[in-house]
Amino acid sequence: MIDRSLLHDMLRMYPAQPATAVWRAVEIGALLRLGIPHGRGLDLGCGDGKLTALILGRCGPRDLVGIDPDPLETQAAALSGIYSAVHACPGERIPEPDASFDFVISNSVLEHIPDLEPVLAEAARLLRLGGQFLFTVPGPAFHKLLRGSLLPWAQRTQYLADLDRRLAHWRYPSTGEWDGLCSRNGLRMQSCLGYLDRDETRAWETWSRFTGGLLYAVWGKRKPPIRIQRELGLRQLQNRSSMPGFVADGLTGFIMGQLPGKSAAWLDESKSGCLLVHGIRP
Repeated sequence: MIDRSLLHDMLRMYPAQPATAVWRAVEIGALLRLGIPHGRGLDLGCGDGKLTALILGRCGPRDLVGIDPDPLETQAAALSGIYSAVHACPGERIPEPDASFDFVISNSVLEHIPDLEPVLAEAARLLRLGGQFLFTVPGPAFHKLLRGSLLPWAQRTQYLADLDRRLAHWRYPSTGEWDGLCSRNGLRMQSCLGYLDRDETRAWETWSRFTGGLLYAVWGKRKPPIRIQRELGLRQLQNRSSMPGFVADGLTGFIMGQLPGKSAAWLDESKSGCLLVHGIRP
């Protein structure tokens, strides 16, 4: 279920990325419903820190360290003021001591990492005993929930392959596969909760089709969207300004009007585009 105020704030935050705003509004609503742990936390794949700042604005401050492999993103994150430290480094080599964190949080990051298990092992190394991890990731039903190409002659398999290439999605593990990934790398999964239903997934798909998807196609499907955004100055503009409130009000109302109202409930894996993986370091 999309929280109206979250969607409004996301649209203001991502004026050039309405599709991202839709996805993130549902995702952050799910995280806040589960609850963000207290103590010292690691933001794994922190990006520019704007999303985490919005989360903290709703759940209260946390002592956080941010890491991301992109130095341009970590430069922006360091300026956000929400982190005690920010490292530009890969997720499997984080310059922090063993057992130095109470929780690790990662929002829509792990699906982009080709070699995932060393990153999970690194998270286990950094967590104190009993420390929690929260990972939001696309789920195995993501492809099934999509509407597909608007071109009647286009093959669905090619459409999905192109989409995964644009999004840099490497995998869609099931609940059972996440349980195995965690247990092999020093973590214990406690729950795997579904969110982003079919209507929300398709709302994201529609907006993505005419924003990031269009740019990707115009650039010959050769460059990732973040590079295109930087070349056009959209990323820099987004970091300096936000969508006017009255525009966000109207767009929020339009998007909400396209989605049937639903109660805030966790979804079965087969009906959810994304999963919130939650567990502990045993």
